[in-house]
Amino acid sequence: MEKQPLPADDDKTETVESEVDALTGENRPQGLAEPAARAGWNSKIEYFLAQVGFSVGLGNVWRFPYLCHKNGGGAFLLLYVLLLLVVGIPLFFLELAAGQAIRQGSIGVWKYISPKLAGIGYSSCVVCFFVALYYNVILAWSLFYLGNSFQYPLPWEQCPKQGNITVKECEMSSPTSYFWFRKALDTTDSIDEVGSFNTNMICCLLAAWTIVCLGMFKGIKSSVKVMYFSSIFPYVVLICFLVRGLLLEGAKEGIIFMFYPKLEKWGELQVWLQAATQVFFALGLGFGSIIAYSSYNPKNNNCHRDAFTVSFINFLTSVLASLVVFAVLGFHAKVKVDACVASNMKTLSELYPQGLVNQTFNSSDSSPVAPELYSSWFREYGKNLPANLTDCDLEKQMKEGVEGTGLAFIAFTEAMSHLPGSPFWSALFFLMLLNLGLSTMFGTMEGILAPLSDRFKTLAKNKTKLTIFSCIIGFIIGLIFTQRCGNYFVTMFDDYSATLPLIIVVVFECFSVSWLYGADRFLDDIELMLGWRPTIIYKYLWKYICLLAMVGLLGVTTIRTIIKRPTYTAWNQETASNSDLPYPDWALAVLALLILFAMMPVPVGLIHSFLQDRKKPSRDSEAGQYSIVNTDETPMADMSELDLRNGFANSVS
Repeated sequence: MEKQPLPADDDKTETVESEVDALTGENRPQGLAEPAARAGWNSKIEYFLAQVGFSVGLGNVWRFPYLCHKNGGGAFLLLYVLLLLVVGIPLFFLELAAGQAIRQGSIGVWKYISPKLAGIGYSSCVVCFFVALYYNVILAWSLFYLGNSFQYPLPWEQCPKQGNITVKECEMSSPTSYFWFRKALDTTDSIDEVGSFNTNMICCLLAAWTIVCLGMFKGIKSSVKVMYFSSIFPYVVLICFLVRGLLLEGAKEGIIFMFYPKLEKWGELQVWLQAATQVFFALGLGFGSIIAYSSYNPKNNNCHRDAFTVSFINFLTSVLASLVVFAVLGFHAKVKVDACVASNMKTLSELYPQGLVNQTFNSSDSSPVAPELYSSWFREYGKNLPANLTDCDLEKQMKEGVEGTGLAFIAFTEAMSHLPGSPFWSALFFLMLLNLGLSTMFGTMEGILAPLSDRFKTLAKNKTKLTIFSCIIGFIIGLIFTQRCGNYFVTMFDDYSATLPLIIVVVFECFSVSWLYGADRFLDDIELMLGWRPTIIYKYLWKYICLLAMVGLLGVTTIRTIIKRPTYTAWNQETASNSDLPYPDWALAVLALLILFAMMPVPVGLIHSFLQDRKKPSRDSEAGQYSIVNTDETPMADMSELDLRNGFANSVS
C-alpha cells in the first residue's frame, strides 16, 4: 500500500478544504490547518542533536549522580535500566511515532488522536512555559559564574575580609557557600522576605533570554546550528573532566563509593519511585518537545530505532556524568579528610603529654597519618576524647552537597578550586552547564512554539514575532526569580509546578492512544509508516504496564504532597547553614494555582468536545474512528477530515 504524505503539500489545498467541509458537514476550526510546506531536518544528525540535546540536561549532571549514590549505587543503575526498558522507551516511542505520523505539534497530535482530550497539548504548552521560566534562571546563574571564572585566584577560593577580620558568615560555612548565597544570590533567610532585586542576576537573565531568542529566531533552522556546538561540547568537557578526575588522588574511592551495589535497596518503595521519576523526567516525556521535533521527520523515518538510541545515549551520558562527579568529589573529600586528620593530629599532639591519648597511638610522630588508620583508631578510642575532635569520615564528606545547585555551585566548585589552573576548569565547567541548559531550553521553547504555530494560522505566519514575544514575556515574568528570595521560587517551580501536571499529561497520552484510539490501530499506523510492524509487546506495555506505572506514580506523588506539608531549603545567615522550612500558606496557594492552571485545558477541552458533539449529533468524534496515517486504500467513511483533504488534494493535482 502506497502511503500519501501527511499533511498535503499541494498549493490547491485551500480549494479542497471547502469541498471537505461540505462532505463532513462541519466548519473546520480556523486555526487547525497544516502549513503548505512544513519545515524539516536537513539531516538525521541534526535531528539526533536536537533530541539528545533536549533530553540530556542539567539533571544528568546533578540529579542522576545524587540519586544513584543515595539509592544503592550499582543496584539503582540496574533498576533504572529495567524501568527504562519497560516504561521509559515505550512511552518515548509512543510520542515519537505520534509526532511523526501526524506531523503536528502536541496540540494537533492529541486533537487528531482523541478530540475529547485535545486539551492535553495545551497543558503541555503551559508546563513548558513554567519550566522555561525557571530553567533560564539557572542559565543566568551559570553565566554569572562563567563571567567570574576569568579571575585568578577565583573569587570563591578564599573568604573575604573586612579590614583584617574574616567575614564571620564565610568563616562559619565555606568560601564557596558564602559566594553562592551572599555574592551570587544575596539570598534572604526565607521565601517570605521578598526583598529587593538582584541587579547582577537581572542582567544575566536578560543575557540568557537573548541567547535563547537568537538561537530560536528562525525556528529549527537556526537552533540546530547552535546545537552543533551546545549538544556536542558538553561531551568534550565531560571526557576532559573524566581524564583529569581519574588522575586525582581519591578519585578511585569516590567512584567505588558511588557504584558499589547495595541490592537490599530494592526492597524500599522510595527507591522504585525515584528511579521511575528520574526515567520520566530524563527523557522529557509530556513536554511536547519530543513530539515537536519528531514532527519534522519524514514519514518513513525509523522512530523505533530512534527511541532506543536516544534513550541509551541519555543513560550513558548520566553514567559518564556520574563518573566525573564522583571522581572529582572523591578528590574533594580526600582533601577535606586529610585537612581534618592534620587538624586533629595537631590537637592530639597537645593532649598527648597530658595522658589523654592512648599510648598505642603514636601521635607524636610528625609524619602524615593515613585517614584509614586515624578513623580506625578514633572508632576505638574516640569516646574518651574531647568533643572538638571528630572522626574524619570519607563517606560523610562524600554525602555533602551532592544534589542540585549544591553540587554545581558549591561542592563541585570547591573541588575545582583545588585543581591546578582552577580558572580554566571552572570556565570549562560552567560553559558546559550553559550549553547543557541551552539545548534543553531550545527543546522546551519548541514545545511551546511549534504546537501554537501549527494550531493558529496567524501565529504560523508570524513565528519570528511569536518567538521574540515569548522570550520577552518569559524575561518579564522571570524577574520574580531575580529577587533576593528568587532561588526559593526556582525550587518551588522545579519541585511542584511541572511534576504533577507532566505525570497527568503522560497518563492521558498513554490512555488516549492505548484505549481510546486503540493500541492495535496505533500499531497499524506505525506499520504503514515504517513498513514493518513493531512487536505486540508494545500493546500490553502501553495498555497496562506503562499506564499503571504512571497512575501509581501520580497517586503516590499526590498523596505525599497532600499528607506532608511541602518544605524548601533556606539559608540562615546567622548560623551560616541550611535549614528546611515549610512553605507559607500563600506559597501553597500559588503552588495550587500553578498546578490547576497547567491542568485546566484538559477538562476544558473535554467539555468543549462534549458540547460540540451535542450541537452536531451526527458527528462521530470518538477516538479510533479514523486512522492517523492515510493510505490510498482507506475507505472514505473511515477517513478523517485531514485524510479527505489529502485525498482531494492528490486527486486535483
